[in-house]
Amino acid sequence: MMKWIFMAAGLATGCGASPTTGQLPAQAPASPAARAPRTLQMGAAQLGAYLPALQGQRVGLVVNQTSRVGQAYLVDTLKARGVNLTAIFAPEHGFRGEAADGATITDGRDARTGIPVRSVYGKTKKPTPEMLADVDVLIFDIQDVGTRFYTFISTLHYVMEAAAEQGKTVIVLDRPNPNGALVDGPVLEAKHRSFVGLDPLPICHGLTVGELARMINGEKWLAGGQPCRLQVVPVAGGYTHATPYALPVRPSPNLPTARAVTLYPSVCLFEGTNVSVGRGTDRPFEVVGSPSQPASRPHQFTPRPNAGSPTPPLNGQRCYGLDLHQPAAGEPAQFFTVQYLLDFYRQSTDKAHFFTKYFEQLSGTDSLRAQVVAGRSEASIRASWQPGLNQFKQLRKKYLLYPEK
Repeated sequence: MMKWIFMAAGLATGCGASPTTGQLPAQAPASPAARAPRTLQMGAAQLGAYLPALQGQRVGLVVNQTSRVGQAYLVDTLKARGVNLTAIFAPEHGFRGEAADGATITDGRDARTGIPVRSVYGKTKKPTPEMLADVDVLIFDIQDVGTRFYTFISTLHYVMEAAAEQGKTVIVLDRPNPNGALVDGPVLEAKHRSFVGLDPLPICHGLTVGELARMINGEKWLAGGQPCRLQVVPVAGGYTHATPYALPVRPSPNLPTARAVTLYPSVCLFEGTNVSVGRGTDRPFEVVGSPSQPASRPHQFTPRPNAGSPTPPLNGQRCYGLDLHQPAAGEPAQFFTVQYLLDFYRQSTDKAHFFTKYFEQLSGTDSLRAQVVAGRSEASIRASWQPGLNQFKQLRKKYLLYPEK
């Protein structure tokens, strides 16, 4: 039985999923009852706060399917107001958010608006001088889920870095963090820096993208320590890091429910193991299992190709594990735990192949694999990362735009 010994967020759950299916809409906004509290106003919706800065400027948008002003895409909203949109920069999953995880995003043109679409996920992750030649201002408006390995914040870093080098301005239109009360996990070690972890953050950083942009600039984490010209339009209406936030649109194909977003910080570590996180099922990040787990495990599933995962790990293989769709008794509304990982390693029938080389990139540290193999308890593992985590928490306070509660 899971022991909830780790840091709890201690706040009410915000559920943006359908009350009957639990699914977050892929493209259409949620019903009014499922949206964030009406008092909250996203940065994108505060047109008066940033439209003046766009007058006479050539504007590039770093956006995806979550970039909305009410029910309209941000690109359509700005185009209707006469903003000179010269480029759309497409991150992982593409401009419309329909590409599978890891799929290469290619350049093209938006069929609806005719605006050129330039990929920043694939061979080129940092905008080149040529890609920004017709851009004066870059607007970043993408929903994050508050974890170091969710790649949209790496895209933010590279966009800011390119802007600093090429004298462009970045405007971040802020949105709440659905895991915003969580500051937890080991801090990234520099030798494990990759696109799933560019900056020295813990697994759960507890920042909005606007706050993170301020930290990246302020801590001189961009190449050469050169900051970019940055403007952040904060969420209005009394948002705090303890405010439950219901995502009106799924942030990526394999995070289709509010429950998947809650489990993602903990379950994603299995992506560096021989355990499936449910890609290729109708419950990605809500089920975990592997052929090398005991058949007596309470849940079984078989990954099959689908729209979100055309080639899912362990495709066609029977996996034995857990269904985490229903919260456990006493489970916090937001949490990060390595207990799932410890339990699966302990019961694995193939410990020699349990971990892959990718695990260190996700965990951000050499120590976690060794601690799991050594049979350390979660409490002991947590104690080992507290010094770095406490230092980060102090640093984080400098860049907060919103109160903790």
